[in-house]
Amino acid sequence: MKNSILTLLAVAAMVACNKKESTAVDTSADSMDMAASTADSPVTLNDSATVAGAGTTENAMSTQDKEFVDAAAKGGMMEVMMGELAAKNGTSATVKSLGEMMAKDHGKANDELKKWAASVNYSLPTTLNAEQQKMHDDLKAKKGADFDRTYTDMMVTDHKKDIALFQKQASSGSDASVKAFASKTLPTLEHHLMESEKAKTSVK
Repeated sequence: MKNSILTLLAVAAMVACNKKESTAVDTSADSMDMAASTADSPVTLNDSATVAGAGTTENAMSTQDKEFVDAAAKGGMMEVMMGELAAKNGTSATVKSLGEMMAKDHGKANDELKKWAASVNYSLPTTLNAEQQKMHDDLKAKKGADFDRTYTDMMVTDHKKDIALFQKQASSGSDASVKAFASKTLPTLEHHLMESEKAKTSVK
């Protein structure tokens, strides 16, 4: 009788153990299923990262902003170089004075643009484009009254283009700092155009 009772207890214990094991296995299996389903479903972190990445791209400089600052940097360099030529090689006192003003004012604007570029880690052009270099070289080869006429013609034409470019950026640019730079520089460019037209008339 004792043996029978012991046997029954042993069987009961084994059954209980088996149930615990199967429960543990089932729980483990459920955990694995959950992990698998989580891996298959979209992950919130990844979604957030995608949105953040898109935001960074949207906040980057627009194509218009980049084209403007590149053009402003190259145009400013050309104005300084030509202004220095005019101050040195001009025959008319008016042309010499115009050249000095151009070199000084555009030099200041160039410095402002460089400070902005450094603050946002943007690489500005450091050389003229081929057309600008040719204009500079052609002007450098001229002498006397021919130099004066060519320089004043260039300044009138160039500043009309500059004003249109800066007006467009001031009204429709994306970067607030670049727009502010364009707005701030416009009155100086308009003054330069007025003085260039006066000088052009005086050396005809």
